[in-house]
Amino acid sequence: MPLAANPMFSVISPVYRAESLLDELVLRLGRSLATLSASYEIILVDDGSPDNSWGKIQQHAAQDARIRGVRLSRNFGQHHAITAGLDQARGEWVIVMDCDLQDRPEEIPAFYYRAQQGFDVVLASRAGRQDAWVKKSVSKLFYALLSYLTGAPQDPSVANFGLYHSRVITAVRELRESIRYFPTMIRWVGFRQTTIAVEHAAEGRPSTYSFARRLRLATDVIVSYSDKPLRLTAYLGLLLASGAFLLGLITLFRFAVGQITVPGYTSLLIAISFFSGLIILVLGIVGLYVGKTFESVRSRPLYVVESTT
Repeated sequence: MPLAANPMFSVISPVYRAESLLDELVLRLGRSLATLSASYEIILVDDGSPDNSWGKIQQHAAQDARIRGVRLSRNFGQHHAITAGLDQARGEWVIVMDCDLQDRPEEIPAFYYRAQQGFDVVLASRAGRQDAWVKKSVSKLFYALLSYLTGAPQDPSVANFGLYHSRVITAVRELRESIRYFPTMIRWVGFRQTTIAVEHAAEGRPSTYSFARRLRLATDVIVSYSDKPLRLTAYLGLLLASGAFLLGLITLFRFAVGQITVPGYTSLLIAISFFSGLIILVLGIVGLYVGKTFESVRSRPLYVVESTT
């Protein structure tokens, strides 16, 4: 079927190591969207996948003009791949979802019906997450820390899966910072948002996010969206300086009254070690912010497109 110039729906799904899942993903998306409208496009963004995902995308695009493929020149990361899809989307409503089928295409009609009640953003709240206990625990810890540091509530049950009006996507497109985290950008732009509970399916393939990769993403997000670590560091420095000043007064008093006759080597060594470690920690935190600032001022493109269908 030919693609409308301005389809009603655009579905964006970043693809990585998903060759075995794409047939089912496209089939289920088509069935779900057909219950709402025949005017839709499915944008599959190959994020430098090492398997034959791009070949699968090309096959589906050749069979149906409503399926579009974007191939990035390397692996830029999930949220940069989402950005590449957003830049291509033309629909009045945009759906963002993962390709691993944990986000169920059958939920899309419920999103749209909920949006008709006056909402610009309908986010999926994943009830009964089918993730490993460790993954869920780390996720809750990350979101609790992010909520504290950013000063904005973060729901660990909400991720990328959702329905977004085109005016929301237009606002998100204006955010071109190098550190990308789609859920936080959505919260930042605002508009009328709500959530609905959805079923969270078991993952259709092993996770491509290692612990180190999750930790790097968490650090990037915290540094990019909050300056509270810097302020906490300043508060800690002030507290320790005040404590050191009081300790100095006490030491001088004890020396004056003759309670200290021989300087303490052990206490001196402990103090030097502690404050040296603290200085290194402070410099490390400041260095993170300087590094992220350096990345931003280089003004490199967020992604590079190798080819499209």
